[in-house]
Amino acid sequence: MIATKSGVRTRKPRAKVPEHLIYEIIDGQPIHYRGYREVMAGNKTFEEITGSSKLQSYIVLYILKLLIKDLDEDAYVVLTSEAGIHLDRRNNLAGDVLIFDSQSMPIEDINEYYADVPPKIAIEVDIRADPADMQPDTYLFKKTQKLLDFGVEKVIWITTQAKKVTVATPDGPWLVKDLHEDVEIIEGIICNVGQYLAKRGSVFA
Repeated sequence: MIATKSGVRTRKPRAKVPEHLIYEIIDGQPIHYRGYREVMAGNKTFEEITGSSKLQSYIVLYILKLLIKDLDEDAYVVLTSEAGIHLDRRNNLAGDVLIFDSQSMPIEDINEYYADVPPKIAIEVDIRADPADMQPDTYLFKKTQKLLDFGVEKVIWITTQAKKVTVATPDGPWLVKDLHEDVEIIEGIICNVGQYLAKRGSVFA
């Protein structure tokens, strides 16, 4: 609130959030990066809130090593580094690891724009969205359902704080597994994040 010459107090206009602080858009609602308010207040830099944590990066690297080792490069295309997915004019999402059928993602379609076809598999490691925009559980469920409705065959969420892995498919019930259980990514490629972290000596296993 601010005072005016007439003595009437009015509400101070809320500062407009710059577009680069928007992480995703779901149903037309901007979902900001976690910690964006600290950037606007000058307490953090943009790079401090947008970069992946060491743990997130380590898990993504583990998954990518499995895919690079065993996935048929001629049959599939793997995109990473918060690859964008354009569902429609009200929904733009991002993914940590996206696996596309090469027929739906030929080399001539790989350009500077968001993907506008569904990946076969989407893998997410932890939640980057600001909880003030949407509660974490609501965000996870809503984003997962959006991806499935778009045509994604399997969505895998790895949540390190809860030490759980959620596996969602369009037809079957969503499964919530322990971090130390095997999870099939695609065609016999199995990941076990908890086992891998324990083997490497991580305290997060």
